Amino acid sequence: MRNTIPLSELAKTIRSKNAGVDKITFDIIFTDRSAYDLVRKSGVLTRKTIAQLYNIPEKRISDFVEFDPAMAIKFTIYRERPSGSPGDSDIFGSQQYAPLLDIGVPSSLDE
Repeated sequence: MRNTIPLSELAKTIRSKNAGVDKITFDIIFTDRSAYDLVRKSGVLTRKTIAQLYNIPEKRISDFVEFDPAMAIKFTIYRERPSGSPGDSDIFGSQQYAPLLDIGVPSSLDE
């Protein structure tokens, strides 16, 4: 059995925010290159794993970027309904990051 570290212990910032009327964007930012590389190479954050985590079809993910110069992983999803419309539960999109916090990242890729 692999030992894992919660993503929230490896990343400096994990956040979500409004990205226009029909999108929410997510940022996972690291200050340590080895932590960023570990997460990136582990495969715990991909279009497929994000779709599974949020129980959405992959086609709702408009962008997924691993941005090496900033040691950041960013993805954007299409909202189910426009921001602020009836039934929208998070106008600012700022409460959508919580499922990312406890993602288990293997402590080593050697195992």
